[in-house]
Amino acid sequence: MSRITILGTGGMAEAIGGLAVRAGHDVEVSGRDLAKAQALAARIGGGAFTIPFRERPTGAIVILAVPYTSVLGVVRDYGEALAGKRLVDITNPISADLKAFLTPLHSSGAQEIARAAPANAVVVKAFNTQNAAVLSASPVDGRTLDVFVAGDDAAAKSQVSDFIDSLGLRALDVGPLTMARSLEHACMLWLGLMTHSIKHPNFSLGVRLVG
Repeated sequence: MSRITILGTGGMAEAIGGLAVRAGHDVEVSGRDLAKAQALAARIGGGAFTIPFRERPTGAIVILAVPYTSVLGVVRDYGEALAGKRLVDITNPISADLKAFLTPLHSSGAQEIARAAPANAVVVKAFNTQNAAVLSASPVDGRTLDVFVAGDDAAAKSQVSDFIDSLGLRALDVGPLTMARSLEHACMLWLGLMTHSIKHPNFSLGVRLVG
């Protein structure tokens, strides 16, 4: 398989890392807090290991598994160490009161990350409409979870989609990186459903083909 790098030590980092090692990928983890990164690598298991914060990742795919409020600073801190990498943005730039977005009106979190990243890094939006608990659980009733993917570089999207499919998930291409804004609104929809209708987080957004 391949090697991926996860920047971050939270729930989504653990969920994606756990799926990755079960699929046979090598996983390296990095975070500002080395102890947290080492603890996460131990929980992921499967030979997952850590590298120092700001050290150039060895994975071709780099999962940006940090909150949106931190991600631009992380990308700038890494700078040219991210050159040539496929950066997978899983963030949602939603305000703490869950009522607004933290990005400029006609932009998205993914587009802002692309502006902060080295010119030859490629940003792909993915995973932002899933939550960690559902992602790390086994499929319910045999239904594969859908992961929506947006990006401007066809080769990068294909590589990230192949990685997603290897995890036992279904990658669905939704178009160019400008569609990341729609995917971030889909997360807001998920939050609205959780708050007002479903009342718990154990569900996912996806596509069911009929006919």
